[in-house]
Amino acid sequence: MERVVQFTGPRQVEVAEQPRADLPAGHLRIRTRYSGISAGTELTAYRGTNPYLTRTWDAEARLFRDGAAGMEYPVAGWGYSEVGEVLEVAPDAAGAPGLPQPGDLVWGIWGHRSEGVVPAERMIGHTLPAGLEPLAGAFARVGAIAYNAVLAGDVHVGEDVAVFGQGVIGLITTRLAQLNGARVTAVDALDGRLKTAERYGARHTLNARTDDVAERVRAATGGLGADLAIEISGAYPALHEALRSVAVGGRVVASGFYQGDGIGLRLGDEFHHNRVQLVCSQIGGVPPQLAHRWTVERLQRTFLRLVAEGQVDVTSLVSHLIPVADAADAYVLLDERPADALQVVLEF
Repeated sequence: MERVVQFTGPRQVEVAEQPRADLPAGHLRIRTRYSGISAGTELTAYRGTNPYLTRTWDAEARLFRDGAAGMEYPVAGWGYSEVGEVLEVAPDAAGAPGLPQPGDLVWGIWGHRSEGVVPAERMIGHTLPAGLEPLAGAFARVGAIAYNAVLAGDVHVGEDVAVFGQGVIGLITTRLAQLNGARVTAVDALDGRLKTAERYGARHTLNARTDDVAERVRAATGGLGADLAIEISGAYPALHEALRSVAVGGRVVASGFYQGDGIGLRLGDEFHHNRVQLVCSQIGGVPPQLAHRWTVERLQRTFLRLVAEGQVDVTSLVSHLIPVADAADAYVLLDERPADALQVVLEF
């Protein structure tokens, strides 16, 4: 039997047991060691706000359609930040160049389940880099999301960049923007996260609840405004403040997963009058202008290489390592006490 974390309804979590899946041709079986919880995407299914619960995504038309749900409860095995050990390789896949072998530690996406059965082609090149702590492998995807946002922002050396939201992905974004040569202002509503942002390379920090963020950013840049703002919290008021904070013709990257109507976002104000460039960053693809060189796969591999080289610290972002049997407690923590947690990881 294998264990699978599933949502049986809004704010209802159980760890179910299911029969062990057969190993089809062209697949690997992986025993999970760690699985990171996404405090953004996953909580939309946990809370019942995910658009797929009420609408269907038409992949051909690239539109959401009303009238039918694209997914329904129970939602089983969500998660996209897994690390595990290869147990089996289907005979027809064995020997493929770059394919992990039994005993290898690998990173990838197979959800919150004790075993993953994954197509071999998705695991080529996914052996953990030498010397990398296994827990760090759980950051491949979240690191790629931050990396994608920085690439979409087209950061140049010496530019002023404001990063809105200093959760796990925001802190990594702050670090990557600083590595790119930017002077970073970190914005969040929690002072504890702002202190961590200083360690991750922020030159300035602003509290979204108590500081006049746009005015402070403009004052620090001689009245110009930031060259770029990256909004990664998924809060509409934060996106609005990001639009207020950039220079005329400045850039704003919207990388959060925004839910519901855009309350607090007023596009007739600074966005309109300052002719701000608003760019969407979403991990389903890379910025179009870089698609001839970059892929999501390259984002993930490069990020883990940076971690292995000591350029980015991720393991200190793990605030809670929770046994999978207590998965329900992990979601309550993230939902009700987000100030007490950064990266929550399930241990199998």
